[in-house]
Formats: sequence, C-alpha cells, structure tokens
Amino acid sequence: MAKNGEKEETKEYLPPLEFGSLVFPFYTQALIKLGLIEDPVTKVPSENLELGKRLIDLLALLKDRTKGNLDEEEDKFLEACLSQLMFNYLQRMKIVKT
Repeated sequence: MAKNGEKEETKEYLPPLEFGSLVFPFYTQALIKLGLIEDPVTKVPSENLELGKRLIDLLALLKDRTKGNLDEEEDKFLEACLSQLMFNYLQRMKIVKT
C-alpha cells in the first residue's frame, strides 16, 4: 500500500530472456486466430484463418532464419509449435479430417 500520497507501483511480468519467449506470443496469437482458444479481450473464440496462417508463416520464417543456431530443445519447441498450428490450420480449412 502506498504511503503519503505516493503512487503504488505495479510490477509487470517480464518473461524470461530465452528463445521460447519469442516464439510463444506468435504461437498464442495463432491459436486465438485459428479459433482454438478464446480471445482474451472479447472473451469469446473467433476465427481469422488468414491472420492465423500469417502467424504460422512468421514462425516458419523464424525457423528458417535460425536454422543451425538453435539448441536441440529450442528447435524441438519451435517444431512442435509449428506442427500443431499447421495441423489445426489444415483442419480448419477442411484439408485434413480427423
């Protein structure tokens, strides 16, 4: 609690400075745009497959540009994110059926 009219400072969460912290926001936004999780602002699922695909493409570009520079764990994390997103995108586009 603030004293003597001082403003109470709210600490914001700082993600760790690691590769996953770069990938995760793109991954999460893609999940939202594919309609797989609810939009945190509107609190309802919504779909924008074109934007979802763009986010997937950005992660694929990141994978291509970092090839040979990631450790095994980072590479597996990025590959898992891309695989899951691409599979769900193909399902939403009705290209792949489960």
